[in-house]
Amino acid sequence: MIEFSEEGKRRYQTILSHYPDKRAALLPVLTLAQREFGWISQEVAEYIGKLMSYPPSDVLSVATFYTMLHKKPAGKHHIDICKNVSCWLMGVYPCIDEIKRQLGVEKREVTADGKFSWDVTECLGSCGTAPAMQVGDRYYENLTPARVAEIIEKLRND
Repeated sequence: MIEFSEEGKRRYQTILSHYPDKRAALLPVLTLAQREFGWISQEVAEYIGKLMSYPPSDVLSVATFYTMLHKKPAGKHHIDICKNVSCWLMGVYPCIDEIKRQLGVEKREVTADGKFSWDVTECLGSCGTAPAMQVGDRYYENLTPARVAEIIEKLRND
């Protein structure tokens, strides 16, 4: 049976304390679950649904709506790269090509060593510093293909 760690349980209670109705806390709880379990599987959805008195199908429908929540296993370092207008105008597609070249996998695939996966996203809110990508909780801005290669190399050694 899947279950939050002791730290995860403490964080869950803290999240709930910020909302008058615990069902309103679903998105932050799903984010916590993804950090704990790596992705939102059927088993995770059932666990969260039971904790929050929410049908697992509703939990999965929320998880499916948000692209930052993974519905299948992701790499240790998951890269989300913005392809919206500002990033597009500032040259994101050569950066995407560099990610593919460096990792050797297509979007939503995981490298053989399990270290990396990547996907495109519509907006990371960094239009003034485009192109931008997010790895975990860290943002990288003003990207170039060379900078993307440097970032991936650093993450490889992590």
